[in-house]
Amino acid sequence: MPSMNKVRSGELPWTNFDRLHRLSLDQVLHEVGAEGFDEAAREELTSAWQRLPPWPDAVQGLQRLGRRFTVATLSNGNRSQQAALVRFGNLPFQRLLSAEDFGHYKPDPEVYLGAASALGLEPSQVMMVAAHKGDLRAAQAVGLLAAFVERPLEKGPSGGADLLPDPQAEVQATGFLDLADRLGC
Repeated sequence: MPSMNKVRSGELPWTNFDRLHRLSLDQVLHEVGAEGFDEAAREELTSAWQRLPPWPDAVQGLQRLGRRFTVATLSNGNRSQQAALVRFGNLPFQRLLSAEDFGHYKPDPEVYLGAASALGLEPSQVMMVAAHKGDLRAAQAVGLLAAFVERPLEKGPSGGADLLPDPQAEVQATGFLDLADRLGC
């Protein structure tokens, strides 16, 4: 968040998520006195998240949802990060949308509205699915629908996981299979 806020405030020009992660890594390594990592090791650490395994229910749940809906990413991560993560996890997204496409980071309204436009839809025809309630509230503020999927181990901006219930969301689910059930998929 602090790195994205530097972009929002104009302290940094538009900088993609890979570079923000790298700037943060360099800062942390400096602060803890661990500056012995060479360039290659720092780049490896920066890109390590691209090899995270998907949540156990994600692939099957997204496949089911994709039979009825267009399933797209909308991430602050840049397109190359998303493409690598999708390939590694065999995630069945039909479209990759990124904050990078809009030159803004979530929760800026331009990201949500840009995603709806990129999909050729009105905001009210798009449902943002997320494990972070703040992300959902920002999407709803510009007219998108919201589906909260609980991920008890997912850390949000507050440092902890957002948990059920989420009465402000149009749909609440314990996971992607539950979401698919609730949406008739």
